[in-house]
Amino acid sequence: MLTRQSLLLLASALSSSPPVSVSAFIPLVPRGVATTKTTTTSSRNMMFSKKKEYAAPCVMGDESIMSPKAHGTSAVPVQKDLRWNCDYDTADRICNFNRHYAEYAGYWETTTFVDEARAAKGGGEITFYDSNTGKPLFVAPRGRDMESFLRESASHGWPSFRDEEVVWDNVRCLGDGEAVSVDGTHLGHNLPDGKGNRYCINLVSVAGRPAEGDGEK
Repeated sequence: MLTRQSLLLLASALSSSPPVSVSAFIPLVPRGVATTKTTTTSSRNMMFSKKKEYAAPCVMGDESIMSPKAHGTSAVPVQKDLRWNCDYDTADRICNFNRHYAEYAGYWETTTFVDEARAAKGGGEITFYDSNTGKPLFVAPRGRDMESFLRESASHGWPSFRDEEVVWDNVRCLGDGEAVSVDGTHLGHNLPDGKGNRYCINLVSVAGRPAEGDGEK
């Protein structure tokens, strides 16, 4: 039986423990292992049962978009020659075998992206393509200048897009806030703030080369 002193020590230890995010307990599906209904649906239903509806122009999608396919949640792996020197293995794991994890905060600033964005003529728009399929997913900046886009992204740790910068033909938002491509690529999450929807996106998910017929911008 625990003594009173032992109980007090235990209570003290528990109260001083740092909070742990729910996502820390969700296993990341290893690369090369096909996702199953158990890992992609049942776990999500239990832990993210509170579904949301985001106002237009956000286009909602359903869980079937992320159903198991030939390569995780996608029919194909990520492209070999990703833009901005993004890491292939990191991209393939996050895009295709993952629903909750992300590249580490600030990763996008370790790539060549920021320098190339600032060097773009007149700080013009950049099109971000699906790292799997090469379909356009985001075009930024729109409704602001490049420095504003980079500054907001840096403050959050990941590229952050607004509604007008999303190519809604190819992007969907699920009820738990997960942002995905229509082809099953995990992109990130919608984390609304006082300005509206903010799509916090992994650079490795949108570093693809354009599909044939689309010019790189």
